[in-house]
Amino acid sequence: MTQTRIERDSMGELEVPVDALYGAQTQRAINNFPVSGQPMPSAFIHAIARIKRAAATVNQQLGLLDDARAAAIVTAADAIIAGQHDEQFPIDVFQTGSGTSSNMNVNEVIAHLASTDSLQVGPNDHVNMGQSSNDVIPSALHLSAAIEVNATLRPALVHLRETIDARAAELDQVIKTGRTHLMDAMPLSMGQELRGWSSQVGQAIERFDSALVRLCRLAQGGTAVGTGINAHAEFAERIAVELAAQTGLSLTPNDSFFASLASQDAAVELSGQLRGLACVVMKIANDLRWMNSGPLAGLGEIELEALQPGSSIMPGKVNPVIPESAAQAAAQVIGLDSAVTVAGQSGNFQLNVMLPLVANNLLTSIQLMSNTARLLADRAIATFKVREDQLREPLARNPILVTALNSVIGYNAAAAIAKKAYKAGRPIIDVAEEETDLAREELERLLDPAALTRGGIPS
Repeated sequence: MTQTRIERDSMGELEVPVDALYGAQTQRAINNFPVSGQPMPSAFIHAIARIKRAAATVNQQLGLLDDARAAAIVTAADAIIAGQHDEQFPIDVFQTGSGTSSNMNVNEVIAHLASTDSLQVGPNDHVNMGQSSNDVIPSALHLSAAIEVNATLRPALVHLRETIDARAAELDQVIKTGRTHLMDAMPLSMGQELRGWSSQVGQAIERFDSALVRLCRLAQGGTAVGTGINAHAEFAERIAVELAAQTGLSLTPNDSFFASLASQDAAVELSGQLRGLACVVMKIANDLRWMNSGPLAGLGEIELEALQPGSSIMPGKVNPVIPESAAQAAAQVIGLDSAVTVAGQSGNFQLNVMLPLVANNLLTSIQLMSNTARLLADRAIATFKVREDQLREPLARNPILVTALNSVIGYNAAAAIAKKAYKAGRPIIDVAEEETDLAREELERLLDPAALTRGGIPS
């Protein structure tokens, strides 16, 4: 049997595990929400602790909290931020929609850590001074997501783009058949193809940078309904400055606390950008899978790094496991965004009541995309080998090269040559030499695949 102790809150007494750092309100939430077995992400809990640390410092500066309690709260919060007590935050994601349970969980753990025989620190009166769950939780949601985007996702995307750019430069002279509708099209270089991916990733970074501007506007200071009841008039500005000093982010109070509490528009925007990134990842992953397909009966243009056996029954089979993992992560992010979209609509009057779900889904998506970006970069794009022999023959026989003759012999004549070449399985240049009065040397110049990758009108 687990040993327990008695804790008390405004509703009465409750048994709590004897070694728990939390109190009665946390235990009530543990009892009330045995839903998923999934606790709130540690990044979110750490963000709440950052708010508690900043609040203690600001309240001390304002003369509202004595030096001893402020110092004790700061020390306890620092331990939580460092991840020393992550197991003390077990409350399920699917809890009260305001996140009050998680706010009180952090309040209670900090109060327990900060209290001594000679110094009693209260979870509500001291740790939660000048705050409400209704402004702490949306602020922690914004803060944790902003920290993770800035410190984890953005660097991962920069690394992915740099890796793509390095391979693009290396493969600029490798010419291949382009494909539209999965059908043969005009040629391009593999470097050009990869630079398309790079541009997609670069624009995703731009969109996250823009979303961070709104994400760095905090609800802190609005307290219960947005009026700022029980918070000092300078509290909102000061805590934003303190949190900015902690994190290096450009944090400010939102221009309307009523909007901050009642809506989650910035979070919905960020989730949408994560969904957009998931589409980028899906595109790159599927291109890699197609290019790697085969090796004999598919395109076989590249050979991805062999990472593990691909079949329990077919010896020697190797599958594109990193792109497959990336595609699944992308699909998950798209699904999580749908839930955030629904949650973003759940602001009734002065409070949104799906905040834990929003926080969890954003942080999960950020983690999935950060890890996936690095895996794609390091275990797929940086290491694939080009099978140039598989590129040359289809390129030489590609009937669509005849497009370069449109301005010389006309579309209909070019189409007839393409059809004849395709039906006979012959190189387009041989059929064009027979069907036109153009010299072989001129046709070689007009149909040079490398020259065609530079665009323009052949002359």
